[in-house]
Amino acid sequence: MALKITDECINCDVCEPECPNEAISQGEEIYVIDPAKCTECVGHFDEPQCVAVCPVDCIPLDTGHPETKEALQLKYQQLMAQKQSS
Repeated sequence: MALKITDECINCDVCEPECPNEAISQGEEIYVIDPAKCTECVGHFDEPQCVAVCPVDCIPLDTGHPETKEALQLKYQQLMAQKQSS
């Protein structure tokens, strides 16, 4: 599954630079995660880096975007292929 940032976000700015897929950006009021780019850090790290650094624990799984670990791995591979061709 992709992750999402809830409205408990305090805009502390620590999650955005930690995302290896550049899936996190500043939204209108709080940071947001693009589910098309979020792989829960599969392919990069053993755990989601945004979750690891979040001081208020406001980044749960996004149940609106269910994905298996295999699907996340495939998404990671596709993102890396796009990055290399850019």
